[in-house]
This record gives sequence, C-alpha cells and structure tokens, in this order.
Amino acid sequence: MSNWDEIRSWRKEQRAALIDRRLAIPHEDRMRWSERITARILCHLKAKPPSLLGFYWPFKGEYDPRPIARRLHAQGMGLALPVVVQKAAPLVFRAWQPGTRLVPGVWSIPVPADGETVLPDALLVPLVGFDRQAFRLGYGGGFYDRTLAAMSRRPLTVGIGFGLASLDTIHPQPHDISMDVVITEEPPMRQGA
Repeated sequence: MSNWDEIRSWRKEQRAALIDRRLAIPHEDRMRWSERITARILCHLKAKPPSLLGFYWPFKGEYDPRPIARRLHAQGMGLALPVVVQKAAPLVFRAWQPGTRLVPGVWSIPVPADGETVLPDALLVPLVGFDRQAFRLGYGGGFYDRTLAAMSRRPLTVGIGFGLASLDTIHPQPHDISMDVVITEEPPMRQGA
C-alpha cells in the first residue's frame, strides 16, 4: 500500500477491529494480562527511573495505568497526564497526583482541570495497534506524533497495549514516530524481528 488514502482507510478499519477485540477481552484474562504488563513496566522503569512520567487515563478497554501511577507516586515519582488543548496540535502535559481535580476532556477522558505545563522525561503511550518496528496505531488524531515531533527533548516512549493488537505493519508514513519500546503481556519482541 503506497497511497495515503488507501492507508488511511485501512488504518480506520484496523483501528475499529482492534478496539472491538480489546473490548471483548474476558475480565479474568484482562486482569492476568494487566498484572504482567504492570510487572514489565516496573522492570523497564527501574533501569533508569524517570523524574516525571507521563501516563494516560484508560479509554475503550485500554490497559489501566492508574494503579501503577498511584504506586509510583507513593514512591516519589512525578506524574503527568496529557491534555488536548486544540485539534491537530501537540498535547500538553499537566502534573497529576491522587486528588488532582479532573474535568472531562476530549472524548470525556478526565484531564487535570488546571496547572502548569510540564515536560515528562518518559511517557506511557496507549496503543490501539503496533507493529514489529514499534510504530503505533492510535486513534487517528496524530496527537502523540505531533507532540513527540514538537518536543525540545524527546522523552523515552513506552507503548503499552495488549498483544492481540500486534500487526505486521501499520504502513508507517514519514510523520509516524516509533516507540522506544512496546510492552504487552507477552514476552518482549525484538524490534525489527
């Protein structure tokens, strides 16, 4: 596939199918897989702990990073949530801690009501889909790609998702930015394997 219109249509179809598949994960599997993902995230972050970690509020059956965020906060790590401030623009990150006042953002996803913009040195990034080169299929808004391209200092990017979201390719385009690592409940996959 080389035509951007074809790729965009293919991505839209894949996105819908992957979200449906993710929403259909049985509760017991979701809990077991989430425990594995949490352990892998903690192990990965232990090697070089960030001072400020950006995470996401779960949406449409995504892995829920809120418990790990609370745990990391209790250990002294700074945390931040992404905020959409404008369509087709980079995200901003605002500091978060348990008790932060949240308001509905885009798609009614809770975001910090106010606060200064902060710059995380690592990001947990939700994956709708991903490929062997660690390129990410998101929801189609391009927010993370725009954000990473605009950052003065690129943070460590850790794509988080379930293994059933693996694709042979997302047909990456020049504007797509790959994740540094992808973590799922499955054993780690070597990039380019």
